[in-house]
Amino acid sequence: MNYQIPLLPLAEDLESKAVLKKCAKAHQALAELKGIVATIPNESILINTLSLQEAKDSSAIENIITTHDELFKSDGISQQFTTLAAKEVLNYAAALQDGFKQVKQHGLLTSNDIKKIQAAIEQNNAGFRTQSGTVLKNEQTGETIYSPPQHHDEIVTLMSNLEQFINQDDLSEWDDLIKMAVIHHQFESIHPFYDGNGRTGRVINVLYLIKQDLLSLPVLYLSRYINQNKQAYYQLLQAVRTDQQWESWLLFMLNAVEQTSKQTIILIREIKSLMQAYKVRLRAELPKIYSQDLLNNIFRHPYTKIDFLMTDLQVHRNTATKYLESLVAMGLLSKHKLGKDNFYLNDALFTLLLNSSSEQQNLT
Repeated sequence: MNYQIPLLPLAEDLESKAVLKKCAKAHQALAELKGIVATIPNESILINTLSLQEAKDSSAIENIITTHDELFKSDGISQQFTTLAAKEVLNYAAALQDGFKQVKQHGLLTSNDIKKIQAAIEQNNAGFRTQSGTVLKNEQTGETIYSPPQHHDEIVTLMSNLEQFINQDDLSEWDDLIKMAVIHHQFESIHPFYDGNGRTGRVINVLYLIKQDLLSLPVLYLSRYINQNKQAYYQLLQAVRTDQQWESWLLFMLNAVEQTSKQTIILIREIKSLMQAYKVRLRAELPKIYSQDLLNNIFRHPYTKIDFLMTDLQVHRNTATKYLESLVAMGLLSKHKLGKDNFYLNDALFTLLLNSSSEQQNLT
């Protein structure tokens, strides 16, 4: 079908009564999430742990399936990966974190930033499409569902307009969450890259919320909700193109924000509770080696390594090894062999993240 992508802002009034009502609920849940995030003593705990969750779920939408076990046994820093899928997921997590740093530093989300995010995800520098022929097809039937812009000049023009809409608040008086949903639809319709459009678009979602100060850390990950409602997601994207069904699309995305915020609040509370339980045991049973830095280290990822501990605590290898072996003896960590290295898994945190990922909580 031919969909003439409009320039933003749209002429339509998108803020219907139903949309504004759902918007208020989404803002309430998002504000509560932002508040609880501020109570975690070390932000890297949430950024590293939850960004990996998002990377896994976002990649699953694109049928890049990996397990938590494969992810946590892979090491993005040393570029050691157990599977190709794990490598792609960890590339996504790194792109998300790099994008977060850019937005926090400059307060902008530019086309160049978006290109860098996609390049990090796909591990290439192809940039915006220059060749025609890209179409979106039904996976089952092979039928062409949608043909995005084919000409490079049109893609550049539309992305320039989108960049302005993202960064110039005075272009529209719409609520920021409505803008986020419109931005996501616009980006996915432009489909500016050969590959990685879906994953890049989902990174843009959370970075826009950071830019607008609706979140302080990139911990609202809509990919799990989208993955659980994948068919509706694609149908509603297309319904805007065919029938201008903006209200249904906006309600879907606002509900995603509300439900995901509520789920993430529960998960963060559980992580905090688990950290407190570990802290109590460490202070009681290993007072000589306990420190907040040690506690942070074993919660920053679901696993740690001797090298990680040496860096974070500024201790020698023998000392780091002794600390980790003591935690294994207490039953707080378990020791596993990966190649030549040992890694130490925080089993309770691993189980918590695994359960969170597999549960589909009905919080409406």
